[in-house]
Amino acid sequence: MSDDEITLFEDLRELAPVEEGKLGHHTLLNAGGARVVVLAFEAGHVLKEHRAPCPVLLQAIDGQLRVTAGDRSADLRPGGLLYLPASEPHAVEALAPSRLSLTLIGV
Repeated sequence: MSDDEITLFEDLRELAPVEEGKLGHHTLLNAGGARVVVLAFEAGHVLKEHRAPCPVLLQAIDGQLRVTAGDRSADLRPGGLLYLPASEPHAVEALAPSRLSLTLIGV
């Protein structure tokens, strides 16, 4: 896929199934200085604290996720969008089976 190509994903849920016992990791787009990854979590899965080298946007596709960054915690539901600056330590917990769109900016 090139930077000058129009790309449409009709339903991100179909491309990222929630599978028992593992975290799904699906890179859908890497163009125009952005990478879009969909993470598929089973309920109760915790992505331990980590950092991204660039700013990120987190958007719940379905389910409910708790994102903890520093001393703040936010529940992310479908329609919600969370911005994290580069190198911000954060963790993600799935409170229900969930899919999360992660956009890395400036990659």
